[in-house]
Amino acid sequence: MVNQKQEANHQEPPTFTLSKPIKAGSHELDVLLAKIAENAEKRRSSGNGSHPFYAIDLIKQSRLGALRIPVEMGGGGASLRDLFKVVILLAEKDSDVAHILRTHYGFVDEALLTPNTELNQMIITRAAQGEIFGNASTEISSRNVGDANYVFETTVSPDGEGYRLNGTKSFCTGTYYADWVGVRASNLEGTTVTVFVPTNREGVELEDDWDGIGQRWTGSGTTRFKNVFVYPYELVENGAEFTSNYFLQLYLQAIMAGILRNVVSDASKLVLQRSRTFSHGAASSALEDPQIQQIIGQLSSNAFAAEAIVLSAADAQDMVFNSATDGVKNNDLIHNASLQAAQTKVIIEDFAFKAATQLFDVGGASAATKSKNLDRHWRNLRTLASHNPAMYKARAIGNYVVNGTRLPLNRYF
Repeated sequence: MVNQKQEANHQEPPTFTLSKPIKAGSHELDVLLAKIAENAEKRRSSGNGSHPFYAIDLIKQSRLGALRIPVEMGGGGASLRDLFKVVILLAEKDSDVAHILRTHYGFVDEALLTPNTELNQMIITRAAQGEIFGNASTEISSRNVGDANYVFETTVSPDGEGYRLNGTKSFCTGTYYADWVGVRASNLEGTTVTVFVPTNREGVELEDDWDGIGQRWTGSGTTRFKNVFVYPYELVENGAEFTSNYFLQLYLQAIMAGILRNVVSDASKLVLQRSRTFSHGAASSALEDPQIQQIIGQLSSNAFAAEAIVLSAADAQDMVFNSATDGVKNNDLIHNASLQAAQTKVIIEDFAFKAATQLFDVGGASAATKSKNLDRHWRNLRTLASHNPAMYKARAIGNYVVNGTRLPLNRYF
Protein backbone atom coordinates (compact mmCIF):
# COMPACT_ATOMS: atom_id res chain seq x y z
CA MET A 1 0.00 0.00 0.00
CA VAL A 2 1.32 3.44 -0.87
CA ASN A 3 0.74 6.56 1.16
CA GLN A 4 -2.65 7.91 0.18
CA LYS A 5 -1.42 11.47 0.47
CA GLN A 6 0.48 11.02 -2.78
CA GLU A 7 -2.80 11.92 -4.49
CA ALA A 8 -2.57 15.50 -3.20
CA ASN A 9 -4.27 17.96 -5.51
CA HIS A 10 -3.28 21.47 -4.59
CA GLN A 11 -5.72 24.09 -5.78
CA GLU A 12 -2.85 26.41 -6.66
CA PRO A 13 0.92 26.49 -6.13
CA PRO A 14 1.44 27.82 -2.58
CA THR A 15 4.04 30.55 -2.17
CA PHE A 16 5.00 32.15 1.08
CA THR A 17 8.65 33.09 1.17
CA LEU A 18 10.11 34.64 4.31
CA SER A 19 13.75 35.19 5.24
CA LYS A 20 12.92 34.37 8.88
CA PRO A 21 10.29 32.18 10.58
CA ILE A 22 6.96 33.88 11.09
CA LYS A 23 6.29 35.59 14.44
CA ALA A 24 3.20 36.04 16.59
CA GLY A 25 1.47 39.37 16.09
CA SER A 26 3.24 40.10 12.81
CA HIS A 27 1.84 41.40 9.54
CA GLU A 28 3.15 38.24 7.89
CA LEU A 29 1.01 36.16 10.22
CA ASP A 30 -2.05 38.19 9.26
CA VAL A 31 -1.33 37.53 5.58
CA LEU A 32 -0.85 33.81 6.23
CA LEU A 33 -4.11 33.55 8.17
CA ALA A 34 -5.97 35.39 5.40
CA LYS A 35 -4.65 32.92 2.81
CA ILE A 36 -5.64 29.96 4.96
CA ALA A 37 -9.13 31.40 5.50
CA GLU A 38 -9.58 31.92 1.77
CA ASN A 39 -8.48 28.36 1.05
CA ALA A 40 -10.81 26.99 3.74
CA GLU A 41 -13.76 28.77 2.15
CA LYS A 42 -12.86 27.36 -1.27
CA ARG A 43 -12.62 23.84 0.09
CA ARG A 44 -15.96 24.12 1.91
CA SER A 45 -17.70 25.44 -1.17
CA SER A 46 -16.49 22.53 -3.28
CA GLY A 47 -19.13 20.21 -1.87
CA ASN A 48 -17.95 17.73 0.72
CA GLY A 49 -14.69 19.56 1.31
CA SER A 50 -11.13 18.44 0.64
CA HIS A 51 -7.73 18.08 2.23
CA PRO A 52 -5.98 21.30 3.34
CA PHE A 53 -2.74 20.46 1.55
CA TYR A 54 -2.43 24.03 0.33
CA ALA A 55 -2.72 25.45 3.85
CA ILE A 56 -0.23 22.96 5.27
CA ASP A 57 2.26 23.80 2.53
CA LEU A 58 1.89 27.48 3.43
CA ILE A 59 2.51 26.64 7.08
CA LYS A 60 5.65 24.71 6.20
CA GLN A 61 6.93 27.50 3.95
CA SER A 62 6.26 30.17 6.56
CA ARG A 63 7.73 27.91 9.28
CA LEU A 64 4.77 28.53 11.56
CA GLY A 65 5.67 25.27 13.26
CA ALA A 66 8.79 26.98 14.60
CA LEU A 67 6.77 29.63 16.41
CA ARG A 68 7.89 28.52 19.88
CA ILE A 69 11.55 27.94 19.01
CA PRO A 70 13.84 30.74 20.31
CA VAL A 71 14.95 33.25 17.70
CA GLU A 72 18.61 32.33 18.22
CA MET A 73 17.71 28.73 17.33
CA GLY A 74 15.92 29.72 14.14
CA GLY A 75 12.36 30.15 15.41
CA GLY A 76 9.76 32.79 16.17
CA GLY A 77 10.52 33.14 19.89
CA ALA A 78 6.88 32.99 21.05
CA SER A 79 5.72 32.35 24.59
CA LEU A 80 3.08 29.70 25.23
CA ARG A 81 0.53 32.46 25.66
CA ASP A 82 1.55 33.76 22.20
CA LEU A 83 1.28 30.26 20.77
CA PHE A 84 -2.22 29.64 22.11
CA LYS A 85 -3.36 33.02 20.80
CA VAL A 86 -2.12 32.05 17.34
CA VAL A 87 -3.86 28.67 17.61
CA ILE A 88 -7.13 30.48 18.41
CA LEU A 89 -6.73 32.74 15.38
CA LEU A 90 -5.76 29.81 13.16
CA ALA A 91 -8.74 27.74 14.35
CA GLU A 92 -11.04 30.66 13.57
CA LYS A 93 -9.89 30.43 9.95
CA ASP A 94 -9.69 26.63 9.70
CA SER A 95 -10.15 24.40 12.74
CA ASP A 96 -8.86 21.35 10.84
CA VAL A 97 -5.54 23.02 10.14
CA ALA A 98 -5.13 24.18 13.74
CA HIS A 99 -5.84 20.64 14.96
CA ILE A 100 -3.29 19.10 12.59
CA LEU A 101 -0.50 20.98 14.40
CA ARG A 102 -1.47 19.92 17.92
CA THR A 103 1.09 17.22 18.63
CA HIS A 104 3.69 19.00 16.51
CA TYR A 105 3.75 21.91 18.93
CA GLY A 106 3.66 19.49 21.86
CA PHE A 107 6.72 17.61 20.63
CA VAL A 108 8.62 20.82 19.92
CA ASP A 109 7.85 22.23 23.36
CA GLU A 110 9.10 19.12 25.14
CA ALA A 111 12.23 19.10 22.98
CA LEU A 112 12.96 22.70 23.99
CA LEU A 113 13.16 21.68 27.67
CA THR A 114 16.32 19.67 26.99
CA PRO A 115 17.52 20.88 23.60
CA ASN A 116 21.00 19.33 23.75
CA THR A 117 20.14 15.66 23.19
CA GLU A 118 20.64 14.35 19.67
CA LEU A 119 16.95 13.56 19.21
CA ASN A 120 15.73 16.88 20.55
CA GLN A 121 18.25 18.76 18.42
CA MET A 122 16.85 16.92 15.41
CA ILE A 123 13.26 17.85 16.32
CA ILE A 124 14.14 21.51 16.84
CA THR A 125 16.27 21.74 13.70
CA ARG A 126 13.68 20.07 11.50
CA ALA A 127 10.87 22.21 12.91
CA ALA A 128 12.93 25.36 12.37
CA GLN A 129 13.26 24.32 8.73
CA GLY A 130 9.48 24.05 8.40
CA GLU A 131 8.96 20.33 8.81
CA ILE A 132 5.92 19.04 10.71
CA PHE A 133 5.65 16.26 13.30
CA GLY A 134 2.59 14.06 13.67
CA ASN A 135 1.70 11.39 16.20
CA ALA A 136 0.90 7.70 16.41
CA SER A 137 -0.16 6.83 19.93
CA THR A 138 -3.63 5.29 20.25
CA GLU A 139 -4.37 1.62 19.69
CA ILE A 140 -8.02 0.65 19.52
CA SER A 141 -7.13 -3.01 20.02
CA SER A 142 -5.65 -2.52 23.50
CA ARG A 143 -6.71 -0.76 26.67
CA ASN A 144 -4.14 1.72 27.96
CA VAL A 145 -6.18 4.71 29.10
CA GLY A 146 -6.07 5.00 32.87
CA ASP A 147 -3.62 2.13 33.37
CA ALA A 148 -0.62 2.70 35.58
CA ASN A 149 1.59 0.82 33.13
CA TYR A 150 1.31 1.35 29.40
CA VAL A 151 1.80 -1.76 27.31
CA PHE A 152 1.40 -1.38 23.58
CA GLU A 153 0.95 -3.95 20.87
CA THR A 154 3.19 -1.75 18.73
CA THR A 155 6.73 -2.93 19.44
CA VAL A 156 10.32 -1.85 19.02
CA SER A 157 12.88 -4.65 18.85
CA PRO A 158 16.67 -4.54 18.37
CA ASP A 159 18.03 -5.10 14.89
CA GLY A 160 21.76 -4.75 14.37
CA GLU A 161 22.80 -1.15 14.93
CA GLY A 162 19.20 0.02 15.36
CA TYR A 163 15.66 -1.22 15.88
CA ARG A 164 12.59 -2.40 13.99
CA LEU A 165 9.16 -0.87 14.57
CA ASN A 166 5.97 -2.88 14.00
CA GLY A 167 2.35 -2.11 14.80
CA THR A 168 -0.84 -0.28 13.90
CA LYS A 169 -2.05 3.02 15.36
CA SER A 170 -5.41 4.78 15.07
CA PHE A 171 -6.55 8.41 15.39
CA CYS A 172 -3.15 9.69 14.25
CA THR A 173 -4.21 13.32 13.99
CA GLY A 174 -1.99 15.36 11.69
CA THR A 175 0.26 12.50 10.64
CA TYR A 176 -1.27 12.31 7.17
CA TYR A 177 0.26 15.73 6.45
CA ALA A 178 3.42 15.37 8.54
CA ASP A 179 7.07 14.84 7.64
CA TRP A 180 7.81 12.92 10.84
CA VAL A 181 5.75 10.85 13.22
CA GLY A 182 6.29 10.28 16.94
CA VAL A 183 5.28 6.72 17.82
CA ARG A 184 4.61 5.33 21.30
CA ALA A 185 5.52 1.68 21.56
CA SER A 186 6.77 -0.98 23.95
CA ASN A 187 10.21 -2.53 23.89
CA LEU A 188 10.90 -6.19 24.57
CA GLU A 189 10.92 -5.49 28.33
CA GLY A 190 7.45 -3.92 28.14
CA THR A 191 8.75 -0.42 28.80
CA THR A 192 7.14 2.46 26.91
CA VAL A 193 9.39 4.24 24.45
CA THR A 194 8.83 6.94 21.85
CA VAL A 195 10.45 6.80 18.43
CA PHE A 196 10.47 9.43 15.69
CA VAL A 197 10.64 8.29 12.08
CA PRO A 198 10.05 10.06 8.74
CA THR A 199 6.62 9.39 7.28
CA ASN A 200 8.21 8.50 3.94
CA ARG A 201 10.49 5.83 5.39
CA GLU A 202 10.03 2.33 3.98
CA GLY A 203 7.34 0.45 5.85
CA VAL A 204 5.33 3.47 7.01
CA GLU A 205 1.78 3.44 5.61
CA LEU A 206 -0.64 6.35 6.07
CA GLU A 207 -4.39 6.12 5.58
CA ASP A 208 -6.95 8.91 5.74
CA ASP A 209 -9.76 6.69 7.00
CA TRP A 210 -11.08 9.05 9.69
CA ASP A 211 -14.87 9.25 9.27
CA GLY A 212 -15.79 11.50 12.19
CA ILE A 213 -18.74 13.89 12.12
CA GLY A 214 -16.37 16.81 12.69
CA GLN A 215 -12.74 17.86 12.22
CA ARG A 216 -13.11 15.87 9.04
CA TRP A 217 -9.87 16.86 7.32
CA THR A 218 -7.41 16.50 10.20
CA GLY A 219 -5.95 13.29 8.78
CA SER A 220 -6.85 11.46 12.00
CA GLY A 221 -6.56 8.08 10.37
CA THR A 222 -4.64 4.83 10.66
CA THR A 223 -0.87 4.53 10.50
CA ARG A 224 0.83 1.17 10.01
CA PHE A 225 4.45 0.36 10.68
CA LYS A 226 5.78 -2.72 8.95
CA ASN A 227 9.33 -3.58 9.94
CA VAL A 228 10.33 0.11 9.89
CA PHE A 229 14.00 0.70 10.67
CA VAL A 230 14.72 3.04 13.58
CA TYR A 231 18.12 4.62 14.20
CA PRO A 232 19.31 4.68 17.83
CA TYR A 233 19.05 8.48 18.11
CA GLU A 234 15.41 8.35 16.99
CA LEU A 235 14.36 6.51 20.16
CA VAL A 236 13.81 7.93 23.64
CA GLU A 237 13.36 5.71 26.70
CA ASN A 238 10.58 6.36 29.21
CA GLY A 239 8.58 8.03 26.49
CA ALA A 240 5.15 7.63 28.10
CA GLU A 241 4.78 11.34 28.76
CA PHE A 242 6.79 12.86 25.90
CA THR A 243 4.11 15.51 25.50
CA SER A 244 2.45 17.18 28.49
CA ASN A 245 -1.17 16.32 29.20
CA TYR A 246 -2.05 19.90 30.15
CA PHE A 247 -0.63 21.24 26.89
CA LEU A 248 -2.50 18.78 24.69
CA GLN A 249 -5.75 19.42 26.58
CA LEU A 250 -5.60 23.20 26.51
CA TYR A 251 -4.72 23.08 22.83
CA LEU A 252 -8.13 21.55 22.11
CA GLN A 253 -9.83 24.32 24.06
CA ALA A 254 -7.91 26.89 22.03
CA ILE A 255 -9.34 25.35 18.87
CA MET A 256 -12.82 25.54 20.37
CA ALA A 257 -12.26 29.21 21.24
CA GLY A 258 -11.30 29.84 17.62
CA ILE A 259 -14.44 28.09 16.39
CA LEU A 260 -16.54 30.31 18.67
CA ARG A 261 -14.93 33.36 17.06
CA ASN A 262 -15.96 31.93 13.70
CA VAL A 263 -19.51 31.42 15.00
CA VAL A 264 -19.67 35.14 15.77
CA SER A 265 -18.48 36.16 12.32
CA ASP A 266 -20.89 33.73 10.63
CA ALA A 267 -23.77 35.06 12.74
CA SER A 268 -22.93 38.61 11.70
CA LYS A 269 -22.77 37.60 8.03
CA LEU A 270 -26.15 35.91 8.27
CA VAL A 271 -27.80 39.07 9.57
CA LEU A 272 -26.04 41.40 7.14
CA GLN A 273 -27.11 39.22 4.20
CA ARG A 274 -30.76 38.91 5.19
CA SER A 275 -33.22 40.82 3.03
CA ARG A 276 -36.21 39.92 5.17
CA THR A 277 -36.86 39.04 8.78
CA PHE A 278 -39.29 36.98 10.88
CA SER A 279 -42.94 37.97 10.43
CA HIS A 280 -43.24 38.21 14.20
CA GLY A 281 -39.86 39.88 14.75
CA ALA A 282 -39.33 42.91 16.96
CA ALA A 283 -38.22 45.14 14.06
CA SER A 284 -38.77 45.57 10.35
CA SER A 285 -35.27 44.29 9.56
CA ALA A 286 -32.99 41.71 11.11
CA LEU A 287 -30.33 44.38 11.52
CA GLU A 288 -32.54 46.33 13.89
CA ASP A 289 -34.14 43.42 15.73
CA PRO A 290 -33.07 43.76 19.40
CA GLN A 291 -33.50 40.06 20.10
CA ILE A 292 -31.22 39.10 17.23
CA GLN A 293 -28.73 41.71 18.43
CA GLN A 294 -28.94 40.16 21.89
CA ILE A 295 -28.10 36.71 20.54
CA ILE A 296 -25.09 37.99 18.64
CA GLY A 297 -23.99 39.91 21.72
CA GLN A 298 -24.16 36.68 23.72
CA LEU A 299 -22.21 34.80 21.07
CA SER A 300 -19.54 37.50 21.06
CA SER A 301 -19.32 37.38 24.85
CA ASN A 302 -18.93 33.60 24.78
CA ALA A 303 -16.07 33.86 22.30
CA PHE A 304 -14.39 36.54 24.40
CA ALA A 305 -14.71 34.46 27.57
CA ALA A 306 -13.36 31.32 25.91
CA GLU A 307 -10.32 33.13 24.59
CA ALA A 308 -9.63 34.88 27.90
CA ILE A 309 -9.85 31.63 29.85
CA VAL A 310 -7.54 29.79 27.44
CA LEU A 311 -4.92 32.54 27.56
CA SER A 312 -5.08 32.68 31.35
CA ALA A 313 -4.45 28.93 31.53
CA ALA A 314 -1.62 29.36 29.02
CA ASP A 315 0.08 31.70 31.49
CA ALA A 316 0.20 28.81 33.98
CA GLN A 317 1.92 26.68 31.34
CA ASP A 318 4.47 29.41 30.68
CA MET A 319 5.27 29.29 34.40
CA VAL A 320 5.95 25.55 34.17
CA PHE A 321 8.23 25.92 31.17
CA ASN A 322 10.13 28.96 32.43
CA SER A 323 10.78 27.45 35.86
CA ALA A 324 12.10 24.12 34.56
CA THR A 325 15.70 23.31 35.49
CA ASP A 326 17.70 20.97 33.26
CA GLY A 327 14.44 19.81 31.72
CA VAL A 328 12.85 18.96 35.09
CA LYS A 329 9.52 20.66 35.77
CA ASN A 330 8.11 21.78 39.10
CA ASN A 331 5.40 19.31 40.17
CA ASP A 332 3.28 21.94 41.92
CA LEU A 333 3.31 24.14 38.83
CA ILE A 334 2.53 21.12 36.65
CA HIS A 335 -0.52 20.33 38.76
CA ASN A 336 -1.68 23.94 38.64
CA ALA A 337 -1.36 23.98 34.85
CA SER A 338 -3.24 20.69 34.60
CA LEU A 339 -5.97 21.97 36.92
CA GLN A 340 -6.46 25.14 34.90
CA ALA A 341 -6.53 23.21 31.62
CA ALA A 342 -9.22 20.92 33.08
CA GLN A 343 -11.26 23.86 34.41
CA THR A 344 -10.99 25.53 31.01
CA LYS A 345 -12.42 22.46 29.30
CA VAL A 346 -15.33 22.15 31.74
CA ILE A 347 -16.44 25.77 31.46
CA ILE A 348 -15.95 26.31 27.72
CA GLU A 349 -17.89 23.19 26.83
CA ASP A 350 -20.68 24.41 29.10
CA PHE A 351 -21.57 27.15 26.61
CA ALA A 352 -19.86 26.16 23.33
CA PHE A 353 -22.54 23.77 22.05
CA LYS A 354 -25.30 26.19 22.96
CA ALA A 355 -23.52 28.92 21.00
CA ALA A 356 -23.27 26.71 17.91
CA THR A 357 -27.04 26.16 18.14
CA GLN A 358 -27.95 29.80 18.85
CA LEU A 359 -26.23 30.73 15.60
CA PHE A 360 -29.25 29.36 13.71
CA ASP A 361 -31.64 31.61 15.61
CA VAL A 362 -30.38 34.69 13.78
CA GLY A 363 -30.77 33.27 10.26
CA GLY A 364 -34.14 31.62 9.96
CA ALA A 365 -34.78 28.46 7.97
CA SER A 366 -32.30 29.45 5.25
CA ALA A 367 -29.49 29.16 7.80
CA ALA A 368 -30.10 25.42 7.91
CA THR A 369 -29.41 24.89 4.21
CA LYS A 370 -26.62 22.46 3.46
CA SER A 371 -24.85 25.00 1.26
CA LYS A 372 -24.24 27.31 4.23
CA ASN A 373 -22.59 24.44 6.13
CA LEU A 374 -23.20 26.15 9.50
CA ASP A 375 -23.69 22.82 11.25
CA ARG A 376 -19.95 22.29 10.91
CA HIS A 377 -19.37 24.38 14.03
CA TRP A 378 -21.40 22.08 16.28
CA ARG A 379 -19.95 18.97 14.67
CA ASN A 380 -16.39 20.25 15.07
CA LEU A 381 -16.96 21.33 18.67
CA ARG A 382 -18.60 18.02 19.53
CA THR A 383 -15.70 16.07 18.04
CA LEU A 384 -13.09 18.11 19.89
CA ALA A 385 -14.97 17.77 23.17
CA SER A 386 -15.05 14.00 22.80
CA HIS A 387 -11.36 13.90 23.72
CA ASN A 388 -11.52 12.95 27.42
CA PRO A 389 -15.11 13.84 28.44
CA ALA A 390 -15.58 16.86 30.69
CA MET A 391 -17.50 14.85 33.29
CA TYR A 392 -14.27 13.13 34.34
CA LYS A 393 -12.50 16.48 34.51
CA ALA A 394 -15.22 18.01 36.67
CA ARG A 395 -15.21 15.04 39.06
CA ALA A 396 -11.43 15.18 39.46
CA ILE A 397 -11.57 18.94 40.06
CA GLY A 398 -14.24 18.44 42.71
CA ASN A 399 -12.24 15.67 44.38
CA TYR A 400 -9.24 17.98 44.54
CA VAL A 401 -11.23 20.89 45.96
CA VAL A 402 -12.94 18.76 48.61
CA ASN A 403 -10.33 16.13 49.46
CA GLY A 404 -7.06 17.57 48.17
CA THR A 405 -6.60 14.63 45.81
CA ARG A 406 -4.42 15.77 42.93
CA LEU A 407 -5.49 15.34 39.32
CA PRO A 408 -4.11 12.40 37.32
CA LEU A 409 -1.08 13.46 35.30
CA ASN A 410 -1.14 10.84 32.58
CA ARG A 411 -1.38 12.12 29.01
CA TYR A 412 -4.99 10.99 28.59
CA PHE A 413 -6.50 13.09 31.36
